[in-house]
Amino acid sequence: MIKKVKPKTGQESVWDYPRPPRLEKTNKTLTVFFNQEVIARTNRGYRVLETSHPPVYYIPPDDVKMHFLTKSPRTTYCEFKGMGKYYHIKVGEKQVDDALWYYDQPTARFEDIKYYLAFYPNLMDKCLVDNELVTPQPGGFYGGWITKDIVGPFKGSPGTWGW
Repeated sequence: MIKKVKPKTGQESVWDYPRPPRLEKTNKTLTVFFNQEVIARTNRGYRVLETSHPPVYYIPPDDVKMHFLTKSPRTTYCEFKGMGKYYHIKVGEKQVDDALWYYDQPTARFEDIKYYLAFYPNLMDKCLVDNELVTPQPGGFYGGWITKDIVGPFKGSPGTWGW
């Protein structure tokens, strides 16, 4: 039995998010740092909300320093968004492979995030939502961003793979 955290005023429970997931615009300021460099900053992002997962934020490529990225041969498949592709990131001597992903041919429902980039917060120096430091979604497999206004428990934590 999952013990869900009851949200307080101003909070959202990931257990109230839908499945299939919902895409929504956000005007919150999203900032991504890697090797002490601001890699991305926007207030024109989207977030994907899916049951049991903290939001995954997607940033328009115009608001990302794309010269630090190189395409990866890795691909993945999401039953809702379609075939995903990855980028490696390198700033100075620091490099991480497959550090972020995007959809160049998303399903119709997710067309608004075509080419938008989603960063794994656990692979970055830090990610911020409106200047609040993000806690990465547990487990390393998912790319959710946890902030004080999001409550779980979250898929990816120990013992949650069977949900």
